[in-house]
Amino acid sequence: MHSYEELTSAERELWDAYPTGRVVDFRTGEPEDHPENGHGWGADRTIRATVVAALLLGARPGQPGTAPALRLKGARIGGTLDLGSTEIGHGLWFEECWFEQSVNFSGAATRTISIAGSLVPGIDLTLARVEGRVALRDTVVRGRTALLNARVAGELILSGATLSQPGDWALFAGGLVVDGGFFCRGTTVHGGMRLLGAQLSGGLHMQRARLHRPGAFALLADNATVRTLVLSDGFTAQGAISLRGAQIVDRLTFEGVVLDAPGTALDCTQLRTGALDFTPAEPPSGPVDLRGAHALTVRDRTDAWPGTVHLQGFTYGSLTEDDGARPNSAGERVAWIRRNPGYASQPYEQLATWYRQIGRDDDARRVLLARQRHRRRTLSRPARAWGHLLDASVGYGYRPWLAGVWLAALALFGTAVFSTHAPHPTQPGQVPPFHAFVYTLDLLIPIGGLGQRSSWYWTGATAWLSYALVAAGWLLTTAVLAGISRTLNKN
Repeated sequence: MHSYEELTSAERELWDAYPTGRVVDFRTGEPEDHPENGHGWGADRTIRATVVAALLLGARPGQPGTAPALRLKGARIGGTLDLGSTEIGHGLWFEECWFEQSVNFSGAATRTISIAGSLVPGIDLTLARVEGRVALRDTVVRGRTALLNARVAGELILSGATLSQPGDWALFAGGLVVDGGFFCRGTTVHGGMRLLGAQLSGGLHMQRARLHRPGAFALLADNATVRTLVLSDGFTAQGAISLRGAQIVDRLTFEGVVLDAPGTALDCTQLRTGALDFTPAEPPSGPVDLRGAHALTVRDRTDAWPGTVHLQGFTYGSLTEDDGARPNSAGERVAWIRRNPGYASQPYEQLATWYRQIGRDDDARRVLLARQRHRRRTLSRPARAWGHLLDASVGYGYRPWLAGVWLAALALFGTAVFSTHAPHPTQPGQVPPFHAFVYTLDLLIPIGGLGQRSSWYWTGATAWLSYALVAAGWLLTTAVLAGISRTLNKN
């Protein structure tokens, strides 16, 4: 405990001001006021950390009718401010201050903590309980900011702050619970942000934030529960973003962002969100992983996705193009699906389902036809040959009219050839008159008969044509039945 007599003049001024919450301002209005110059500030604006701790822990109680608070501007805090595992009944505000050592609130129960425009070697709020807000607005933290399993009843504000722990976690906040909003607007982070399992009821707002952790996770928020996650307005991440298993209740937006990572740039495996807005300023430099993810609505641009997009198991309720001026064509969406490595049926089925829901059945069929053509590449050579036949004849059942085109073409060709040749009757004098068109149809129709094929026969090259037409009839009929069967079973 400090006695009043041993306090410096600067400390006495703070001591006298604390009971009423009066602001103590040591700033001179000169350039030297910038916290970067704090190491050179003298005794006239230096407060020992132990004096600050003593005031916050009750050494100078307030008078009846007053609200004690620590409000300090332009001061140098000497030593380590250690308030770990304490109970602090009043708020504390530091503005443009310079801290000689890190600040420790681990395990503390406290009120509002505001450190604005200051320079701090590190802040530890591990397991802290804050009945108010935590604000580090425009503050430079040269060391770890720890909020592991902390709980903040109000807002957590890091807007304009610079958190620096290169090559490590600059923000270490797994299990963090914030009842208000978490604001990182314009924040610069040299290192990573670790938010594993965080619960952010008021959302995470990171407009214009810049994260720098090349070759590692810049933002790790696996299994987090967030009301709204806003990465937009020039948000930049040099390093991967992982949202595996996260629950984004309202909206997840990547509008105007730049994602730069050598491996997977964005991992949203098993993510759940109400709305996904994927409209980055440019395609991410690495793959995007959406396997097993679900979004009620997706707003995107097909040219905004990187060359590799893992889509197996990704489901959505609707797809909307960025400008909304026109719906994406089936061809553009199929090209998007083809960015998925290898062949997977589910992305095609999901897209076709969406087209059916909005009444675009023709596009749904185009998507399913593209699925069959993609699948064909994975089959054996005989299966691929059969697939080509199904494709050319009936479009795998999604274009049955093609069979009619083939039949008409073959009927016309056969009629033209047979009309210029004389066939031989099987039983002279006992057969109906020869009719080239009816004879050709009889060859092409494998079931039943029109009486021509059994009554007349050919020799030489014309005979081989008749055999070919019989074979073509069987193949076309089989293809039609196989395609229609597949379509009926699917629908």
